[in-house]
Amino acid sequence: MERRTHLNLSFSFLVTFCYFFIAIFATFLEAYDTLSPPKTITGNKTLVSPSQNFELGFFNLGSNSTRRYLGIWYKNVPKKTVIWVANRDNPLAHDFGDDGSLTFSNDGKLIVHSHKGSVIWSSNSSRPARNPVAQLLDTGNLVLKDIDGRSSEEYIWQSFDYPCDTLVPGMRLGWRFKTGLNRHLSSWKSNDDPSNGDYTYSVDPRGIPQLFLNKRSKKIFRSGPWYGQQFKGDPVLSSNPVFKAVFVFDSDEVSYSYEAKDNMISRFVLTPSGSIRHFSWNDHKSSWVSEFSVQGDHCDDYALCGAYGSCSIVKSSSPSCKCLKGFEPRKSQDWSSGCLREDSKGCKSGGDSFEKLTGLKLPDSAEFHANYSISINHCEAECLKNCSCVAYAKLDVNASGKGCVTWFGDLFDIREAPVYGQDLYVRVSASQLDSNAARNKKKIFILLPVAVSLTSTIVVLALWFIIKTWQRNGVEKEDLQFNDGRGSRSERNEYELPLFEIAIIEAATMNFSVYNKIGEGGFGLVYKGELPSGQEIAVKKLLESSGQGLQEFKNEVILISQLQHRNLVKLLGCCIHGEDKMLVYEYMPNKSLDSLLFDETKRPVLNWQKRLDIIIGIARGLLYLHRDSRLRIVHRDLKASNVLLDINMNPKISDFGMARMFGGDQTEAMTKRVVGTYGYMSPEYAIDGQFSFKSDVFSFGVLLLEILSGKRNKGFLHPDHKLNLLGHAWKLWNEGKALELMDGLLENEFPNSEALRCIQVGLSCVQHRPEDRPTMSLVLVMLDSESTVLPQPGRPGLYSERFFSETDSTSLARLNSSSNHINVTLVEGR
Repeated sequence: MERRTHLNLSFSFLVTFCYFFIAIFATFLEAYDTLSPPKTITGNKTLVSPSQNFELGFFNLGSNSTRRYLGIWYKNVPKKTVIWVANRDNPLAHDFGDDGSLTFSNDGKLIVHSHKGSVIWSSNSSRPARNPVAQLLDTGNLVLKDIDGRSSEEYIWQSFDYPCDTLVPGMRLGWRFKTGLNRHLSSWKSNDDPSNGDYTYSVDPRGIPQLFLNKRSKKIFRSGPWYGQQFKGDPVLSSNPVFKAVFVFDSDEVSYSYEAKDNMISRFVLTPSGSIRHFSWNDHKSSWVSEFSVQGDHCDDYALCGAYGSCSIVKSSSPSCKCLKGFEPRKSQDWSSGCLREDSKGCKSGGDSFEKLTGLKLPDSAEFHANYSISINHCEAECLKNCSCVAYAKLDVNASGKGCVTWFGDLFDIREAPVYGQDLYVRVSASQLDSNAARNKKKIFILLPVAVSLTSTIVVLALWFIIKTWQRNGVEKEDLQFNDGRGSRSERNEYELPLFEIAIIEAATMNFSVYNKIGEGGFGLVYKGELPSGQEIAVKKLLESSGQGLQEFKNEVILISQLQHRNLVKLLGCCIHGEDKMLVYEYMPNKSLDSLLFDETKRPVLNWQKRLDIIIGIARGLLYLHRDSRLRIVHRDLKASNVLLDINMNPKISDFGMARMFGGDQTEAMTKRVVGTYGYMSPEYAIDGQFSFKSDVFSFGVLLLEILSGKRNKGFLHPDHKLNLLGHAWKLWNEGKALELMDGLLENEFPNSEALRCIQVGLSCVQHRPEDRPTMSLVLVMLDSESTVLPQPGRPGLYSERFFSETDSTSLARLNSSSNHINVTLVEGR
């Protein structure tokens, strides 16, 4: 009997346990991607999309934020990345315990309630809903449906119709003509304030659909018209290996969107500073990677060259303006005033025609007409009939092969675009045509006999040039065996590096695709690549104008090939192809230190411990160069852009083109060619051309203070004085307020004693007299040991000099004119 009772109790317990388990499992299986009355979202409750891609709920911005918002963010991205905010301009007051709740109104709208019961946000639904259901889709779109006898696929409201600062795959920018809905991006006010900022990015649907970036009411950037498969003025928005562009233009809507390829997590963001950037998530790095910016260069600045002015980028990467054919500058040295016609008679004299200009971004104008049914030949005839028509071009918005656009009024925002540009036909007068014809005849009359007489000479010179080129390439390749006068070839084999074929480099970088560009500076461009073995590489392609000639190129190859240290970048090989010189490095996923340190959006990843580790790592790399390598080396160009960060944020010193070796007991040297970056150069080097290991110590001190403060020494501004960063740090130190130098983003997470020690070390390194600065071995001792008594630092070198700006070297050159005629070469950062 007792045994039967025991079995019954065991069975009852088992049944109860099974029911409990089934209930728990059923709860787990419950769909958490939908919300329907009377359920609410409040506190830490969230909706999660079916595939766990996105999450919706309430959140705070920053640990000490008093503002609370309802938003959508990536579910599986470690750092919360918000793509949409409902109440962006009307936050809940979290400090008063107002967490808010998401629920439904009586007419079926989604609403956010405050703790007082007031509605602070409501979905602008197209109609009331009897049985509303809200669902968070895998695309990140929050949709509202009415399932009362209607199709569940019909949305009466969706968050994708009201974007914030982020465009994700499937979200559209553009207009719905029937409802007048304008879907556009608007920037956050700052990185911790999602309210509407100064910038908007939207589709202008007038005639020729284009994307415009505006700062309030002022145009900042224009994509140019859609033509066939891309925006002709902005090729990065076309289909590419990263995503597929989708453009819709019909009677119902005009819109731009995109589809990510290979299941890539991807987004466009309009930043608070007005930059439109594309990011993709990299699982290996566990971070967002900025693939490119929609704005390419300064020629993308709207109407930079004024009316009828065309912009082009010269070798120095700076913009250059010129007038279109038939036009002349309105004011010399003032391109904002644009150009005017050389012959102002216009079509009054009759016989007008059109000058064909090729490879241009089509212009903008206050008035233009688009006709999608006529050919380009009919377009010319139509434009000639109207004296106000100043230009025309072919337009193929819907890939029909037909269509043209005509412009009336001044033409703005033209740039040269040889690869992706179009033909523009600009109206010119009969007198201008006659003048051009006369000039052409005169040129033919003069040049024909000259051309005939020079033909044979050109052929001979061409053959001579080809032969010399072959010989020179042969010599250069042989020279790349690094004959530096230090021994026989057999003795030098230990540091010879692979000479990559250009075909391998082009294949690795997708022919130096813009999507693979990861950096640029005065030296040239840096591209990410992947070798056939799967190894990721960084290819530094030097510009002819970079100042780094063949000697500096070989110097960098020779030096790095002999240096092995965990805090020095590893050189894998090099490539010479004609005039192009390339260095192949190991790829650094986190790019250069300056790309994080001086970017307000990225700098938060540099917490105190990471900054301290980076400082110590750089110090160890410098100590190796100065003392522990078999070559004793002065780097001469240590700066934030020349410190690369690997996947674990370990610093690696790079760019040894300006480095110099010291032999024996040598401790200093002189040069008449000062190279480096102003702001990091020691005073004795910048003024007298004298460099030593202590010159690198000075540069390290500047870099250390920049890492602590998050501010650049060069260009540092303070409202209360005109000191540079070094002078500012010295002033705070003497006033007993040194900790005010620390970056506010660190939020006092650092130990005060460690921060003060670092500041004191930095100030000791930047002292004016080289003999007062510590060696790098002593620097490491001071950084690593809390028991070491640090000397009081003296006045910094270049304490308050502000005579040198970002683009003007006149003052520094004038200062050096009395110092043995030193030549100054400034190398800009990456």
